Amino acid sequence: MNGSSLKGAWKIGTLMGIPIRVHYSWLIIFGLLTWMLSSRYFPQVTPDLPFASYWISGILAALLLFASVAFHELAHSWVAQQYKLTIESITLFIFGGVAQLKGDPPHPRAEFWIAIAGPASSLLLSGLFFFLTVVTQGSTQALFAYVARINLILGVFNLIPGFPMDGGRVLRSAIWGKKGDYFYATQKASLVGRGVALFFIFFGLFSIFTGGPGGIWLMFVGWFLYSAAQASYQQATLQETLSGIKVKDIMVRDMETIEPSTSLDEAVDRYFLRFGYGGFPVMDRGKFLGILTLKEVKNVRREDWGKTTVSEVFVPHEKRWEISPEADVMKALELMIKEDKGRIIVMEKDHVVGLITRNGIARYVQIKGKG
Repeated sequence: MNGSSLKGAWKIGTLMGIPIRVHYSWLIIFGLLTWMLSSRYFPQVTPDLPFASYWISGILAALLLFASVAFHELAHSWVAQQYKLTIESITLFIFGGVAQLKGDPPHPRAEFWIAIAGPASSLLLSGLFFFLTVVTQGSTQALFAYVARINLILGVFNLIPGFPMDGGRVLRSAIWGKKGDYFYATQKASLVGRGVALFFIFFGLFSIFTGGPGGIWLMFVGWFLYSAAQASYQQATLQETLSGIKVKDIMVRDMETIEPSTSLDEAVDRYFLRFGYGGFPVMDRGKFLGILTLKEVKNVRREDWGKTTVSEVFVPHEKRWEISPEADVMKALELMIKEDKGRIIVMEKDHVVGLITRNGIARYVQIKGKG
C-alpha cells in the first residue's frame, strides 16, 4: 500500500536506496503472532516435537511474514522507480506496510503497474513457499505452509477495491484512464474505499454478535481503511482546489515585520495581540534574519519578557525554509508540513517578497470551496 509515513517508526536499514522503518505497533503484532503460533498453531500441526522447536518455528514464521510484507512494498517501490518516482521510505506497521511515494504516478498505466506489483509479489511468494512445502516435511513443512497461506491471503486481500489498498489503486487507474481526470478518479475510488471499509466494520460487528472469528480485527481494519480513504478524498479535493495556483497568488506581500531589538513584552502587545498572527518575520535594516512565533515567546517565562529581546529567541532562517513565488502552492504546503512550519518566507533573487502561511492556504481553500 502507498501512503504517508507514520510517526513512531525507526529506521532498521536501507534496501534499493530506500530507508526501511518499523513502527512500534509492528512489534506488538510480532509478539502476539509469535506467541499464538508457538502455543497453538505449531503444537497442533506438528505434535510431539520439543517445546523449544515450537518457539523457534513461531519466531521464524513471524520473521518470514515481516520479510514478505517488506518484499510486497519493495515490489511497489521497484516499479515506481522505473517510472522515475522517488520512494522516501517503507514503513511496516500493525496493518502491514506502506511505501511513501514522493509525487503521483505520471499516468494511469503507471498507477496500475505500481499498484498490481504488490499483490503479484505476494502471490509469487505464496507459490514459492507452497513449492517448498512439497519438498520438505515436519516442522519445516508446517512453517512453509503457514507462510504460503499468509502470502496468498495478503495478495488476494490487497486486490479488494478498497482504496487506498492496492485493489483500490487499480480501480483508480481504471477510472483515471476512462475519465482522464486524476482528482475525479481519486475521489471516486475513495468513496468506494469507504464503502468497503464500512462493510468490514459492520461484518466484523456481525461476527462478534454471532460468535464468528476475527470480528474485532475486521472492525479495526475497516476503521483504518475508512480513515485512510477519507484522508485520500480530502487530499484529492485539496489538490484539485490548489491545482495551478502559485505561491504568488496567495502569499502576503505587505508583511508586518519585527526588529530583533524588540522586547518580548512589546512583541506580544504591539504585534501578536494587535494583528492576531501566529508569527512575524524578523528584519534588521532590510535584512531578513528569521521568524518569531508564539512558540518561542511561550518558551520564555512571563516575568522575563520585559528583559528578553526578539534576537535572543527567534528561529534563524535556513535556506530550506524558503520558496519561490512561482512555485505551486501544494509544494509550499508540503514543505511546511515536512518541516513542521506554520509559515515560510517567499524569496525571489535573494530578496524577500512575501510570506505564505498554512492559515492563508486554508482560508483560500475554504473560500474557493464555498464558491
